[in-house]
Amino acid sequence: MARKINRLNAQAVGTITKHGRHADGGGLYLSISPNGGRRWVFLFRWHGKPTEIGFGSARDVTLARARELGAQARAKLAEGINPKDVRRPTEGVTFGECADRVIEAIRPSWRNSKHAAQWEMTLRDYAAALRRLPVDKITTDDVLSVLKPLWNEKPETAFRLRGRIERVLDAAKSQGLRSGENPARWRGHLDQILPKRQRLTRGHHAAMGYNGLPAFIADLQERQATAARGDAAASAPFRLRRGDPVFRHPGHSALALEFAILTAARSGEVLGASWDEFDLDRLRQ
Repeated sequence: MARKINRLNAQAVGTITKHGRHADGGGLYLSISPNGGRRWVFLFRWHGKPTEIGFGSARDVTLARARELGAQARAKLAEGINPKDVRRPTEGVTFGECADRVIEAIRPSWRNSKHAAQWEMTLRDYAAALRRLPVDKITTDDVLSVLKPLWNEKPETAFRLRGRIERVLDAAKSQGLRSGENPARWRGHLDQILPKRQRLTRGHHAAMGYNGLPAFIADLQERQATAARGDAAASAPFRLRRGDPVFRHPGHSALALEFAILTAARSGEVLGASWDEFDLDRLRQ
């Protein structure tokens, strides 16, 4: 029996929220990531090995267009050609499609899923005006149109967005999808147009004088006592195990801060501290 194709419809493509792959048939899937990213993928086997081709974001590539690309890929397979090896024509390839490819290419190098979510969000939302543009037609004015609204209000976000746009355009050039200088390049280009980025625009937190510490420590200890009374898990007796974290309950936050103040330890060291780092036997002597 032939496999059913064209299972999805435009309404379903826009409303499905469950993450995972949703089959349209013929190897075409709508893939939804846990953070809500939606893209088209084509799955097939080449010499017995599962292989995937990305067709771009569902935001930029319609269902009808994804089906056309799927049909083209199946036609190549029927000819004994790996569709992944067929270079797509440069005309019509959008910035959004290139951005999605870059994210998928570097996703395995990220240890934290937050990195992927940040890239996807900035290139989807802040660079929305670029996504439908042909990647070989993007100019300096196009890049400035998405950077200028953020440059003074959210300078750190704007500078990261600029770097990500630059990387997408560099990748497109390496694939033969565009030529010439990168309009998102900073040194020798945008640094001549945009004002120098302001660092620490919100400033440092005010420092506490040493004479205020006794009262502050007393307040922390009172907070810890209050938290212990309201949190049975934080105050209940427990058996020490060497690998357990020291500050393992939300009610221990005030105690952790007090420990950091008294030891001048870094926050990461305090929050990651475990009982096997403490010589409790010596402490009892």
